Amino acid sequence: MRRGLTIGEFATVTQLSVRTLRRYHEAGLLEPERVDPFTGYRYYGTEQIPTAQVIHRLRELDVPLAEVRAILATDDPDRRAAVVAGHLRRLEEALERTRGSVVALRRLLGPRDGGLSVEVRSVPGCVVAGVRGRVELAGAGAWYDGAMAELDAVWPVGERVGPPGGQYANELFTAGVGDVVVYRPVRDPRPSGRVEVVELPAAEFAVAVHVGPHDDIDVTYGRLGGWVVGHALAVDGPVRETYLVGPRDTGVAAQWRTEIGWPVFRLSSG
Repeated sequence: MRRGLTIGEFATVTQLSVRTLRRYHEAGLLEPERVDPFTGYRYYGTEQIPTAQVIHRLRELDVPLAEVRAILATDDPDRRAAVVAGHLRRLEEALERTRGSVVALRRLLGPRDGGLSVEVRSVPGCVVAGVRGRVELAGAGAWYDGAMAELDAVWPVGERVGPPGGQYANELFTAGVGDVVVYRPVRDPRPSGRVEVVELPAAEFAVAVHVGPHDDIDVTYGRLGGWVVGHALAVDGPVRETYLVGPRDTGVAAQWRTEIGWPVFRLSSG
């Protein structure tokens, strides 16, 4: 019987610690090729080297133990790839959330006003093409993308007369679900599929522009809300966003410009 590699030798060739290899054994991820019944010494085969390294990389990516076992247990390369790809997608989403939090914290820890410019503006009523829905806040981005794609399919660039926008009920933010209207000003609003003719009423708004990606748009909302408290009377009505420059215009997030309109009643003309 061949001796195989001792756990120390196997640790050396795989660049994994003895402690890590013992942990893999105890978790049922990588059992030694042989355990001496008298000494309890573990011996590994050279063909186990790639497996040990795969486990190590998966654990570095925080792949749960159950998924690591599933990857190791299947001989189907497509199945293995699908499990790994699913976890990588979740990691990318987590990294994106982390990046957004870092951006927001940097703004929050900077100057309090952040150089925010606010204008009180009377916006006349208008008729637009829009898509309505009752939307959960967590899925609002995906819902918006689908609704806007439908609008763009009906009205090509030549028929659009202004930037797109969205109207968001207060309860979307307070309760996590609420009524949303995504719309485009177009030359000839008409129903088509989910698209309907929407009349936006005239209103007065405190308006500020959020610059860049939407990761920290809540910071701009907070600063605009603080301004409203000191300068106007907030009105219980839907917030409007106008996407002056957005993802559908450029993939460079730093160039995005989102105009936020907070419904108000003007306290003074000053």
